[in-house]
This record gives sequence, C-alpha cells and structure tokens, in this order.
Amino acid sequence: MTTTSDRPAADHGSTTSASTPSASGTGGRIDVDGLSELLLGRWPEHRRAARARAGDPRFHKDETLTPAEHRERTLEQMREMVAEEGKISWLAFPERMGGLDQPGANLACFSELVAADPSLQIKAGVQWGLFGAAILHLGTPEQQDRLLPAAMDLTVPGAFAMTETGHGSDVASIGTTATYDPETEEFVLDTPFRGAWKDYLGNAAQHATAATVFAQLITGGVDHGVHCFYVPIRETNPDGTAGPFLPGVGGEDDGLKGGLRGIDNGRLHFSGVRVPRTDLLARYGSVAPDGTYSSPIDSPGRRFFTMLGSLVQGRVSLDGSAVNAAKIGLAIAVKYGAERRQFAGPGVDEMVVLDYATHRRRLFPRIAEAYAGHFANERLLDLFDDVFSGEHDTPENREDLETTAAALKSTSTAFALDTLQECREACGGAGFLTENRITSLRADLDVYATFEGDNTVLQQLVAKRLVGDYGRELKGATRTPTGMARFVVERTTDAALHRTGLRRVTQALADIGDPRRAAGHLRDAETQRELLADRVATMVEEVALALRPAQKAAPAEAARILDQNQVALVEAAKAHADLLRWEAFTDGLTSIEDAATRQVMTWVRDVFGLTVIERNLTWYLLHGRLSDQRARTVTGYVDRLLLRLRPHAVDLVDAWGFGQEHLRAKIASGAEAERQDEARAYYAARRASGAAPVSEKALKKKH
Repeated sequence: MTTTSDRPAADHGSTTSASTPSASGTGGRIDVDGLSELLLGRWPEHRRAARARAGDPRFHKDETLTPAEHRERTLEQMREMVAEEGKISWLAFPERMGGLDQPGANLACFSELVAADPSLQIKAGVQWGLFGAAILHLGTPEQQDRLLPAAMDLTVPGAFAMTETGHGSDVASIGTTATYDPETEEFVLDTPFRGAWKDYLGNAAQHATAATVFAQLITGGVDHGVHCFYVPIRETNPDGTAGPFLPGVGGEDDGLKGGLRGIDNGRLHFSGVRVPRTDLLARYGSVAPDGTYSSPIDSPGRRFFTMLGSLVQGRVSLDGSAVNAAKIGLAIAVKYGAERRQFAGPGVDEMVVLDYATHRRRLFPRIAEAYAGHFANERLLDLFDDVFSGEHDTPENREDLETTAAALKSTSTAFALDTLQECREACGGAGFLTENRITSLRADLDVYATFEGDNTVLQQLVAKRLVGDYGRELKGATRTPTGMARFVVERTTDAALHRTGLRRVTQALADIGDPRRAAGHLRDAETQRELLADRVATMVEEVALALRPAQKAAPAEAARILDQNQVALVEAAKAHADLLRWEAFTDGLTSIEDAATRQVMTWVRDVFGLTVIERNLTWYLLHGRLSDQRARTVTGYVDRLLLRLRPHAVDLVDAWGFGQEHLRAKIASGAEAERQDEARAYYAARRASGAAPVSEKALKKKH
C-alpha cells in the first residue's frame, strides 16, 4: 500500500497556470492512509490479506500465455490458494470443515482478486462460489459432509451446470430432465434437445470431474420444477487430473472468448446418466425411495426462488469486483493524467492533461461514482452477511438482499465497462497497449454484464419488486374510504405542485438574481436526496399505474401492456440504484473522522449526486422538479466542484489502496513524469545556451 511519504505534493505535477487551484482553501490535504483504512470496511484483516495475495506475482495475469497455457496456470494458482496459510478461499465454509463461517468476509476478499487476474477470480468463483456453494446451500448436512471437502481442496474440480444454450436468464424453463426410477432409486438425467445443452460453464471444457446440474425433477409423472443434482462427469486420472467423460456424459469446449481466457468454459449434455437418489441436493426438496416428493416449502414458485436466492452471492461478489476493476482503471488514468503534458499553457511548459476541464469531466465524476459504488457494496456485504450467517435471516431480509444485489450488480458492471473504456481513451494510444492493463481488464470484465444474470433482466426484477411494494402500499391506503380520500388528495396536491409548474415558479422566485443561491440549494444533502428519491417514487408510481390494467386483462393483452412498459421499468430500477448508492455514500461520510478528509469527500459525494441529476435534467424539467435557473446551475456547480477536487485527484485514487503491484501499468509507475522531466530539461538547456532555433512564427512577428 502506498504511504503518505511516498506521494508527491498535493498538486501532483500540475502547472502553475491560473486554471489549477492550490491545495490551500480547498479543505486541506486528505488523510489518505486514514481514508484507505476506512475503506477496508468491516473485515479489514481479511481484506488486507486478500489484497496482499492479489499483489503477489504468483497470482498475476501473464499476458504472454496462450489460452491453453493460461488455463493450466490458473488451475495451478488455485492449488496454491488451497495451500495458503489461513485458507482465505474457505472463509464461507463451515468451521467443522476447516472454514470460518464468515460469508461476508469471504466476498469482500473475493472482490480483491480481480486485481491479480480476473480469470483466476472467476475460476475460483466457479469452484468455491458456485459449485461448492450449491453443495453448501442446497445440500443437507450429510451431503455437505460427504461432498464438500473434495470441492474445497480441489480434489474434485467442479462445474456449475445451470445455464443452457436455449435458456440463460429464464432458469425455470430449462429443458434438462431428471426422472426418478423407484426400482433402482436413481434419477435418470437426460438432455432432450440441442437447446438444453448446459453451456458457458467454467471448468467444464477440461478440468471438472463433477458438476452441480440443474434439471426439472420428475417423479410419478409430476414435474416438481428445477432442482440441483451432484453429478460426476469425468474419470479422475491416477495423477489427479481430469480424464475422459463418464458414460452418458458428453460435451465440448466453448472455444476462444473475448476475455477470461484462463477459464475452460464448455458445454455438457446427458443421455441416460443415472444419479443416486441421495445425490439430489435435498435441502429444499427430496424424494423418498418410493418416489414420493416432499419439500419444506409448499409453493413451487416460492421454492424455486428460494433455491435460486440461496445462490445470490455471485451477484454480490460481482458488484464489488466490478467496482474494484473500475478503481484500477481510474487509478491508472488519473496517475498518467497527472504526469502527461500536452499543449503549451500560459507559461512555457506544456500543461498536465489533468488540468484541462475536459479531462476532469471525463474522469472525476467516475471517481465519485466509484466511491458511491464502494460504499453501496459495503452495505450489500453487511446485508449478505446478516442473512447467510443466520444472524438476521428473515424472509424480508432475503428479499431485500436479492433486490439490492440485482440493482447494484447490474449498475456496477455496466459502470465498470463504460469507465474502463473512458480510461482507455483518456490515456490515448498508451491506454491501448496491453502493458497498461486497461484494454485487457475491460475484455475480461465484458462478460460480467451477463454473468450471474443479464443486467437488463436484473433491472426488471428490481423494478417489479418496487412496483409490487407500491401496489401493496396503494392497496393498504385505499382499503377504507378515509384512506382513499387521503390518497386522492395527496395525488392531486402532487399534480398541482409539480405538473402545473408551481414548484418551478417558487424556485425561480427564491433564486432570482443570484445563481449562488441556486447552487446553495443544490449542494444541500436533503435537496439532493429529495430530488433523487422523488424521481424513483414518481417513476415507480407512473409505471405501476400503467401496469394495473394488466392484472385483469387476458394473457395476450397483459403481455402487451408489460412489453409497452418494460423500458420504463428498467429506468425506474436504474434510478433506484442511483438512490441506493447516494444514500450509502452519505452514510459513509459520517465514519470519516478527519475534518479535511470529510470535507473533500463531501464534495465527491456532491459530484456523484449532482452528476446523476445532471444526466436526467430533462426529466426534472418535464416533471416540474427543477426551475430553469436551477437546472442551468447544476452543470456550472459540478464544474466548480471538479476544479476544487483537482488538487486531491491522485490522493483520492491512492486511498483505494492499490499499489504498483496491483496496477502493474507502466504509465502509472512514474515513467511518464521521468520522460516529461527529461524533455523539459532538454528544452530549458537549449534555451539557456542560446542554441535553440528561432521559430518562423516568432520571426514573422518581429517583422
């Protein structure tokens, strides 16, 4: 981790031009080490150990390897992780098996591994976060004791066989069947058509010797829906490596991918594969020897969502990983931008590109959003740990966890991809070089947008929860005549205030003649929260009311109404995610003890909140939430904040705690500053010696 003494002065190479503020009068210097310690969160020792591992060259991505070599190296790296003292990778597993029963700490550590190699992170996630987690969360204690140890120590590399070629997000409709045979007390696993092949499965192409396979459970002629089965798929060679497929199992390699080339993704299919009755992972559904099905959850729909909800950790971990990947890209781009000079400034020297308003605009709001994503993920980890540790495992908390994970994963993965592309462009041609990490990191992160749930589908899941909550609130409010009257009055008042422009008139009168007064309102935390929360509430109300006719409509008409409002559903979910992140950031500010750091971080929070509002100014104007004067003020005030943050830019990315061993980009190593200093010294020496040629332009000015 970078220490304060290792960093240069607060301006980080800025010129003496008038456009660049000094650190004085801007809240003082950030306590980088203190902020970095705070960002380690609830499990600092575990996260610190995981970050040290991510900085260990043994686990770094080697860009020179062929895909085949990369795959083998990734497997060997996982074996080294198993041999580690402390067994960080086993944090989530039961103490009786050598784990620590710390699910939240486990995911906090998992997100750090993206700095080493995303292929290693995802392959480890497949083994312990999907294959192992399916056994842990869907199996009985007896099944855990029997099957988990080999998954934990990599004796049995495994695949997680849920997704099919024909069905990804719609898991309930998968085609693979598991039909019970009471005579042999076995399930017969079959792939009835090509679209039912299990697809995109990590470990399946080469290394897996077993898989947790999701299939439609059929017994006594009744389909009880999707359940999970433990299925050996390959022989194990004497040296412990994976051998040929077992009888009835087939498959193929998915081939070359756009990223994550260290993972052997593949396809599987089954023909009459017999699975012992005892290898149905039976926590939520079991079959007696005679074929009688039973479950502690009577409702098939609730049972299905409970089973899938128990595997939500994938989305939680991808949220944190995506935020970390964005941080790495931003740290590289900001450090390079603080040293790279281009075009002459007011003096003799060329200007550092981070001193240009356009450069601040493309990077600083993303720094703010990365901080917002960080604090939101910390909240999500707390909620995840509350549920999966059993400390606060309630149906309401599980529902909140699923909704929040879907909202944040879909937001952070899209943000990471967009940010890495912006960082690449902000670094010019240097950003395109593999040695500077950004293009490779973006390629590896690409699949995060669809992995563990397509982002658009997840956003619809979030919006449906919001609409459902609104519907229950509406039903409660209108159950009595008094409640109905109150509801109608509140809606009429809202329409009068917002949709006839009265609020805009009030704002305009309050701000008249003084743009600073408008800015003062915008930097108020309550104003920001009101604007963000009101947008969510209004969007949810509008789409909920638009969907109400579908409740009593024929299926075809209901589908048409839903389709007509799908875009509005997604936009409401995005607005909800923005509010979640702003609230988490605001809560995080209260934990910052150093006054100067808290002041600067408050500006960073304001940049995030006001940038979100700025992106949606059309909505705020059309819905009467902002006057023209305040709307015009938003952009100007954001620009002032970005200028104010300029002296703190490198400190803000340093506080994330990524050292050179994590960034591993030459342009972020100080090499650019050395080149620039050499060039400046060269030209200064030429001018001092009088040997510098006279420019044609200067010569013509004399004449």
